[in-house]
Amino acid sequence: MTDADSLAPTPITVADGDGIGPEVMEAVLRVLATAGARLDVDRITVGEASYRQGHVGGLDSAAWESIRRTRVFLKGPVTTPQGQGFKSLNVVARTTLGLYANVRPCVSYHPYVRTRHPRMDVVIIRENEEDLYAGIEHRQTDDVIQSVKLISQPGSERIIRYAFEYARANHRRKVTAFVKDNIMKLTDGLFLRIFQEVAAEYPEIKADHLIVDIGAARLADQPERFDVIVTLNLYGDIVSDIAAQITGSVGLAGSANIGPDCAMFEAIHGSAPMIAGQGIANPSGLMMAAVMMLVHIGQGDVAARVHNAWLRTIEDGVHTVDIFSRGLSRYRVGTQAFADSVIERLGELPVTLPSVGYATGMRPAFDRAIHLSPRGPVRKDLVGVDVFFHWSGGSPADLAAAVLPLTGDGLVLSSISNRSQKVWPEGHAGVFCTDHWRCRFLARGGHTTHGEIVALLGRIAAAGLDFIQTENLCNFDGKSGFSAA
Repeated sequence: MTDADSLAPTPITVADGDGIGPEVMEAVLRVLATAGARLDVDRITVGEASYRQGHVGGLDSAAWESIRRTRVFLKGPVTTPQGQGFKSLNVVARTTLGLYANVRPCVSYHPYVRTRHPRMDVVIIRENEEDLYAGIEHRQTDDVIQSVKLISQPGSERIIRYAFEYARANHRRKVTAFVKDNIMKLTDGLFLRIFQEVAAEYPEIKADHLIVDIGAARLADQPERFDVIVTLNLYGDIVSDIAAQITGSVGLAGSANIGPDCAMFEAIHGSAPMIAGQGIANPSGLMMAAVMMLVHIGQGDVAARVHNAWLRTIEDGVHTVDIFSRGLSRYRVGTQAFADSVIERLGELPVTLPSVGYATGMRPAFDRAIHLSPRGPVRKDLVGVDVFFHWSGGSPADLAAAVLPLTGDGLVLSSISNRSQKVWPEGHAGVFCTDHWRCRFLARGGHTTHGEIVALLGRIAAAGLDFIQTENLCNFDGKSGFSAA
């Protein structure tokens, strides 16, 4: 990068968003401009206005074109309309743009912001594209709706490597994985296995893991035990809000969504329509997101000026209403007055809180590309099929009596379950059953074919039974690739 390149303005896309979004964005952009940020801003409209125009993801074609051109998106909070037919803009943007890593630093600002955890400094790194957030859902019967949890090997490795590379680049000492592999042995079990494989390549960084429920409890009680946490999409959403809240306020936390070619920066709080237009919203979350954006685009000098001025403002007791506390705060100010206070302190350093410094230049290499480990081919053997039925015809034994005559071609009915509870044979009489049943057929000789499965489904259809879904049962390199009956 030449000196001229480093001084050239960086194109970014900016969207005010909904609710308090326009107010906090105005405050943040004023601070950035006064601090000397070198930005070429392209404003777009997203959120409610775009939804009303029929764009189900909250972005129109012009917005997509701008984001893909600049590859940097600073976004205010957005309101997703209630009801079917509307998709979360955040989820759509993350998956469409490949923003696989969500990064949320959660820091306490004791003694200036009230918190029970004065030494907290945790970074949550959340997988951003998979898990239940894939949004694959089906209503299958009168009583039952399913949501599909998808966890992939490359998706897991990519976010886990990102977490370790982030820890290494930022001089962090430990990475902890949060999983629920004791229950979801295949999906979360895969994530944990890859975590352990990748951790072995970073011997200077301590690695451990916790079941997510006890992990979240310990985070809420003893956050100083943690440094970097890496986890799956849904857990990460919940855990990062817990972490932000116990620092003193969700309104102080920014968030980065990183992909190989594009990045989106936002506050973690919502659009707060109940206080929109009152001029009292805290712009700090979006300001901290903008600091992360400046570091990402190589303007670390400006990022440090803004961040240190913000810390000094917090130290001086200049607080918006959400964090104002008698005995800790000195001045209760509104959105724009808070921005004015940060501007007044540009060039100053905090006195008690640690000051910050950021490298200036190209974006971190680990933001651009995570190289995945090569993996050889796996032997896959088809050994059976689960057939799911919409059926209200009686007891488990009645369903078995209807299905058993239809077996053949080497496939044998081995079990029936309802809501994952085995009900035939030798099921517990007290199991509560709905109209959603799983019949498991296993190959008598240990191997079956797609043709045999299709023939079985033909007989089921001819018998008038309503099958709603099938899942092939496979072994991979001799190991079962499906949960127990």
